[in-house]
Amino acid sequence: MSRSVGLVVPAYRPDVERLSSFVKALDERLEPTEFRIELDDPGPGDAAALASLPATVNVADRRRGKGAAITEGFEALSTDVLAFADADGSTPADSVANVISAVESGEFDLAAGSRRHPKATVKSHQKVLRRFLGDGFAWLARRLLGPNLHDYQCGAKAVSANFWARLRRHLYESGFAWDIELIAVAGALGGRIAEVPVVWEDQPASTVDPITDSVAMFTGLLGARQRAAVVRGSRLHQLLDRRSNRTPLVEQS
Repeated sequence: MSRSVGLVVPAYRPDVERLSSFVKALDERLEPTEFRIELDDPGPGDAAALASLPATVNVADRRRGKGAAITEGFEALSTDVLAFADADGSTPADSVANVISAVESGEFDLAAGSRRHPKATVKSHQKVLRRFLGDGFAWLARRLLGPNLHDYQCGAKAVSANFWARLRRHLYESGFAWDIELIAVAGALGGRIAEVPVVWEDQPASTVDPITDSVAMFTGLLGARQRAAVVRGSRLHQLLDRRSNRTPLVEQS
């Protein structure tokens, strides 16, 4: 049975020309039932330039963060499958389609694209520092989190709407660490997770800062481990969680 697909592209001050080309490619390849661009703090004229694209453009006048933007986008979708792809287009439309197919088939609850999978194709690598930090982070995440993946941060993921209904209230990370938290919580809930190799090409103009965002990612990794422990029913972590007074993203949006 065919399942409807909703797609979200989170974008913070994007390269409008590159984003426009990517959105058109995604629309042509995937033909999503619902398509949203979550546009944060756009430059002058950016929203108007994107208005003609085959997607709803939701504009925020501030930088919400990747996780908050995707969460708000997912909450607005009414499809059977919810997916996102990063605005820089590092993961091309064909690979995004493969990620979505793993969930669309009904075999998996969540699918994560992977540029570090042995069967992935990397057309151009990150700069040495970013690659070193990324490899080190993936190594650490495999030892701290339940799901054992090669790559936790690739910008293409999909989840079934039914499983999102279970995940959504356990997600707190508004920034880049949202991907990590999503996977950690999915594992804690017993979700069926697919790691899908992708074609990937580094985009040097990425808004990820290799130093400040790496520190934030490490903090987010510890938070994701804590969140997963809460979901699994750890009394100690539940006590710590109650004292944190944090608000889930779905309530913030």
